[in-house]
Amino acid sequence: MHVAIPLYPRFTALDAVGPYTVFAVAPGWQVTFVAAEPGPVVDDQGALGLTATAGYADLPRPDVVVVPGGPGTAEALGDPRLLGWIAAAHEHARWTTSVCSGSFLLAAAGLLAGRRATTHWGWLGELARFGVEPVAERVVIDGSVVTAAGVSAGIDMALTLLGTAAGPETAQAVQLAIEYDPAPPFDAGSPRTAPPGLAERALALIG
Repeated sequence: MHVAIPLYPRFTALDAVGPYTVFAVAPGWQVTFVAAEPGPVVDDQGALGLTATAGYADLPRPDVVVVPGGPGTAEALGDPRLLGWIAAAHEHARWTTSVCSGSFLLAAAGLLAGRRATTHWGWLGELARFGVEPVAERVVIDGSVVTAAGVSAGIDMALTLLGTAAGPETAQAVQLAIEYDPAPPFDAGSPRTAPPGLAERALALIG
């Protein structure tokens, strides 16, 4: 299985690197970072660059597409090369997926109208403007389109798809290999459990 992860300026690193690690560790899976042109693409913190080793034209038919989110999503919504590649790749992909605000790029590419989808909790309600049914779940599967909630949820999404494609034992082996055993020190990973007033402070960190 060949996974393509498109990069654009100011993407969120974990949105891309989380699923990348899951799929790259899995036997028989290949992951390629793509962009409009091969070369380094800098993340939303301006401190980390990932290298796209292929252009969009070099990988038109991946088996899986993983679209990361990030503050750069707003600008990427106006990039016809990226949106066109997502739409064209979707026609042949087994799954077209997104992490966090990457779901807005799927919507702009015409893939989410009438579907159930999720995104980061801070922008979940905005999906309705695209004719999408917003769903407050960590991973939402609607046919061949799969969306994950904010940032770290991309790991859950990748493990879910790996389990479907390669079997639960393979997905569990990868989960154990990367020691994905979350035990956060605070119960503040959701607006349902976070202390009052923390949501605004959290959004200010990533808005």
